[in-house]
Amino acid sequence: MRAITYAKYGSADVLELTEQPDPHPGADAVVVRVKAASVNPVDWKVREGYLDGLLDAQFPVVPGWDVAGVVEQVGLDTPEYAVGDEVYGYVRKDWVHGGTFAELVSAPVRTLAPKPSTLSFEEAAAVPLTGLTALQSIRRADVRAGQTVLVHAAAGGVGSFAVQIAKARGARVIGTASEGNHDFLRSLGAEPVTYGDGLADRVRALAPEGVDVALDYVGGDAVAVSADVLAPGGTIASIADPAARDEHGGQYVWVRPSTEDLAELGALIDEGTVGVEVAEVYDLADAAAAHRASETGHVRGKIVVRV
Repeated sequence: MRAITYAKYGSADVLELTEQPDPHPGADAVVVRVKAASVNPVDWKVREGYLDGLLDAQFPVVPGWDVAGVVEQVGLDTPEYAVGDEVYGYVRKDWVHGGTFAELVSAPVRTLAPKPSTLSFEEAAAVPLTGLTALQSIRRADVRAGQTVLVHAAAGGVGSFAVQIAKARGARVIGTASEGNHDFLRSLGAEPVTYGDGLADRVRALAPEGVDVALDYVGGDAVAVSADVLAPGGTIASIADPAARDEHGGQYVWVRPSTEDLAELGALIDEGTVGVEVAEVYDLADAAAAHRASETGHVRGKIVVRV
């Protein structure tokens, strides 16, 4: 099979289009013929070696955790799926090796769910990691109807899902973004504020009594700003800064694969409650360019790779 691989940590220049052996399904896994995958910031951070020791790599690495495709082969005990089923998933395993930037990927059934019927494969591939991150952080923060929620990096891959899910739960949402993305946030139902110096003052102008929940999807000073504008009894959840948990009693969230959560996201998408924003689609051979685009940190929605 064709696959993007890298044989050592480094810049996007280490990514190569190579021929690799076809994967085999485990007893509780299926082989998926990949139609599309997507790029997440964690992909290039792993490639750079920043997560070495947390996620062990087996070289050559095939990067990518998001997938949308068709079941090509089933394992010994996988009654959930049959050959020909359309699926999507967050195929994170216990090591970094056989990822989704390939024509075929072996995927444990716990990482998959039926593909939302209203989405193309490219759109579906944009959902899993970011959608699960948004849903699981919102659940951990116990976002409820009537609350005011501050979403940092609200126009990004995770943030745009979080805005929509929080709105679906009946919350008021304030979202940080550059001015060029303010209309996009309004279309999702959020009240936009510009990030940067003076953010706390701008949030207080919209929510004088403070916010009930702050969701940090960017890092930097987001947790500190959140603590400054939090209402009494409020909660901070972060995917980027453990200070949310260690210093402020909130939540530090590391997304987990979940069939049930993917199914919940799929239902929200198919009923029209949650939409998917695809920033750009690259061919598999151009995976390095897709990684470089993600590294800019200024992507609205998700970067997708068509296989």
